[in-house]
Amino acid sequence: MTSLQPPSTPVVPASLPLLDTEVLRTFVAIAESGSFTRAAAQVFRTPSALSMQIKRLEETLGKTLFLREARQVRLTPDGEVLLSYGRRLLKLNEEAVTQFLLPSLCGTVRLGTSDDIGTRILPGVLAQFARSHPATQVDVVIGRSIDMTERLDAGELDLIVITAGNTGQEEGRGKIVHTEALVWAGREGGIAAMKTPLPVSLANAGCTWRNMALKSLDQAAVDYRIAYTSESCSGQAAAMIADLAVAPFPACMVKPPLRKLGKEYGLPPLGDYQILLVQRQGAEDTCNTLAGHVIDALQGLR
Repeated sequence: MTSLQPPSTPVVPASLPLLDTEVLRTFVAIAESGSFTRAAAQVFRTPSALSMQIKRLEETLGKTLFLREARQVRLTPDGEVLLSYGRRLLKLNEEAVTQFLLPSLCGTVRLGTSDDIGTRILPGVLAQFARSHPATQVDVVIGRSIDMTERLDAGELDLIVITAGNTGQEEGRGKIVHTEALVWAGREGGIAAMKTPLPVSLANAGCTWRNMALKSLDQAAVDYRIAYTSESCSGQAAAMIADLAVAPFPACMVKPPLRKLGKEYGLPPLGDYQILLVQRQGAEDTCNTLAGHVIDALQGLR
């Protein structure tokens, strides 16, 4: 009889080699820049030193990672696979080191912001803060700028990011952290902007955008009517998308199917508005750290 042999299995070394973090950093730099020379400037080494690192890495893995051409280097299929792993390993290494070397903040920080600001920056701000300070709880409140100011004064919030000029309450307080243009917006190809009186969608009384829009229309003697009101940007956008009204909107938030409207419709310019960051007096380090992430995010909107 012929005896049945079990299927052969790959032989796995008792101890697999470990990938060096610095070599991975070099590999990723070369892959992303497409050049040993540019990567060398980024990691402060000579191109020849990088070449030796990559040679040892290829020998360790038994794979060719780069195709070297006259003016650039390209990843091989194996190199593309390693690039994905390399980015994740470097990110994980960064998070692990951050966990132990940065201050171990804990507790709760309470952040208040208006709808237009929150929708643009909160995802990135919260993700960044959670990575560096996972033990800190963040309570977020979305609402009108005037309400956020009142809650800060009542001790219910630690940090607010609001539109400046809503009330006199914020005068002389906080820090202007962002300035951007306010423009008229409406539906692409729509007819709302051609109607008389002009149908306008606004927030309720006290909103800076509302005040700027009404003042501008009155000074230009434009015949208008307030057709819709909504405290949220999505509500105002809904009226514009339905071609039922035009509205004052931040220029960077005007995206299809909306478009900017201007002199061709007889609409007066609105000018710029500012975003203000105010912290509660005596707020802890957690608040200062979160405030820094907010400022970075707003500067990235430019």
